[in-house]
Amino acid sequence: MRIVFMGTPDFAACSLERLLEEGFDVRGVFCQPDKPRDRGHKTVPCPVKALAQGAGVPVYQPTKLRDGTALDILRQLDPELIVVVAYGRILPEDILDLPRYGCVNVHGSLLPRYRGSAPIQRAVLGGDDVTGVTTMYLSAGMDEGDMIFSESTPIGETETSGELFDRLAVMGASLLVKTVRAIQDGTAPRTPQDGSLATYAPPLSREESPIDWGKTPRQILRHIYGMQPWPCATATLGGTAFKIFRAQPSGRTSQKAPGTILSAGKAGIEVACGGGESLLITELQAAGGKRMAAGAYLLGHPMEV
Repeated sequence: MRIVFMGTPDFAACSLERLLEEGFDVRGVFCQPDKPRDRGHKTVPCPVKALAQGAGVPVYQPTKLRDGTALDILRQLDPELIVVVAYGRILPEDILDLPRYGCVNVHGSLLPRYRGSAPIQRAVLGGDDVTGVTTMYLSAGMDEGDMIFSESTPIGETETSGELFDRLAVMGASLLVKTVRAIQDGTAPRTPQDGSLATYAPPLSREESPIDWGKTPRQILRHIYGMQPWPCATATLGGTAFKIFRAQPSGRTSQKAPGTILSAGKAGIEVACGGGESLLITELQAAGGKRMAAGAYLLGHPMEV
C-alpha cells in the first residue's frame, strides 16, 4: 500500500518511525514549513522532516493546501492512503477524496471527547482519570470522522501533559500500525461518533497560566501539571512572579484567605487554597532565574510570611 504521511512535531515523528520500521511503503512526507527556533532564530527542521530525511523519504512543505500545489504533488505520489498525525492543518476535500482508502488520523484522546488541537493538555487540566488515543477516518469536520480503533490509559496523579504526550505518542504509533494493517486486510471497522458526547480542546494560551488559589489543591495540581511544558502555571508569591512546576498537598487545613502564604522554608512554600486546604509548592522558577527546588530558592531569597 502506497502511503503519504503528514505530520510535524515529535508526537507525529513517533508514528512515522513505526511505519518505517514496519516496512510500510511511505512514498512521501508532508510537514509544515521550517520556522526559526530558540533564541538564535536558527531554522531547524521539525522532528518529522529530520526523521524522513534521515530515512531517505522525500519531504514536501507546501505553504498552502488550497492552491492546487499540494494536490499536484499528491497526484504524482499517487497514495492509496494518507496518514495524518499532528500535521497542524485541515485538509481540503479534494485531498481527502484523493486516496483509494481515504485519510486516517491518530488523535490524542478518546473521541468524541476532546476534539481539537490540545486534547492531551485538556484531559490533564480537566482532571480526567483516563484518556487515550483514537484512530479515525478524516472528514470535512474537525475530528468528526468515523472511528477505527481506540486504546485507553490512566492519567497519573502527578503526570504532566508533556509526560503524557510521550506515552500517548508511543501508544498512537502502535495503534496506527494496527489500523493500517486492518485497512490493508479489509477488516478495519468504522464506528460513527456520537456528536452529542463531543467536547472540545482549544489551544492553550498564556492567559490561562495564573493559578486560581480559590480552587482545591487537586484542581490546582492538575493545573500545574496540565500547563507543562507550555505555557506553564504561574503565580506571584511575596511580590515575585514564578513559574510553578511541582507541588503537593500539605495535608494541613487553614482558615486564611486563598493565596495567603502560610509558611516558607526547606520543604517549600505553603499556600492557602479553597476549601480550607493548602498546597506546598516544591519546584519553581523565578523570572529570569533557573528552575529549582523551592527550598533551595528560599535559601537565597527569604520570603516573609
